[in-house]
Amino acid sequence: MKLLKLVPDKTNIQFINKRLIAFALSAFLILGSLGLFFGQGLNLGIDFLGGILIEAKTKGPANLGELRSELGGLDLGEVSLQEFGAPDDVLIRIQKQEGGDNAQQVAIEKVKATLGDRVIEYRRTEFVGPTVGAELREAATWAVLSAIVAILMYIWFRFEWQFGVGAVIALVHDVITTIGLFALLQLEFNLATVAAILTIAGYSINDTVVVYDRVRENMRRYKKMAYEELFNISINQTLSRTVVTSVTTLLALLSLFFFGGEVIRGFSIALIWGVLIGTYSSIALAVPFLLYIRPQRGGEEEADELPDSASSA
Repeated sequence: MKLLKLVPDKTNIQFINKRLIAFALSAFLILGSLGLFFGQGLNLGIDFLGGILIEAKTKGPANLGELRSELGGLDLGEVSLQEFGAPDDVLIRIQKQEGGDNAQQVAIEKVKATLGDRVIEYRRTEFVGPTVGAELREAATWAVLSAIVAILMYIWFRFEWQFGVGAVIALVHDVITTIGLFALLQLEFNLATVAAILTIAGYSINDTVVVYDRVRENMRRYKKMAYEELFNISINQTLSRTVVTSVTTLLALLSLFFFGGEVIRGFSIALIWGVLIGTYSSIALAVPFLLYIRPQRGGEEEADELPDSASSA
């Protein structure tokens, strides 16, 4: 007995017939994301830019205007302050100082002396040099590209090359739109965000493989069925599993977002978006795209009857 049923039995949503709407929406999202990335740019974190980062807890709600004025007079270059989840939690960013590690330590001591007893706890103090930041940017880029290529090879090996192309198109769509979301909201883009993108890639491809498995099975079973009908049946048969998986994953991620604190908020937002966009792309992009490259049928004999329920997992 099924205890959780979010999708009714015998669901028959015509996803393939609405593919042009989905393609147009995805094109808009991709172009918008690229425009934001090359125009507004990302709010790169200390991991990539290099510099000093200090998170401090004050005795009461911080007066950011007063603190900004005082720290700005220390002749440390660019200094930015922001609330970090609570009025008494302040995140301070300072540009890299000339003179090596000793100069960074002197800058940190100047900041602490200026803040004085208004701060009751320094939660973290970090410094990343520009060379390390550049290396991290390069490593992060290669990590994402390598993951996409590895996924392409896996899908190609497990299915056919047409499935691999469809899966990678959906995956690249998810990665680009996630980056676009960070550019739009100006959320801090750091190493945790890169980890979130790689996690999104894994989640998205898992969803896609589940639907592709059913597509391949039905292609072998219903050799004379039109591709449009076969793809619709395959998506609807796996829709219940897809929705249940997405909803349960979102429940955990929403808990992280609301109760996990500011440190992992960007990570949580990226994963929440990734689950939503990954589910969408698996259904609305990965499978409908196969209609244009038509993988070969083969295998078992034609079945006599259509499945009783299109939504059986």
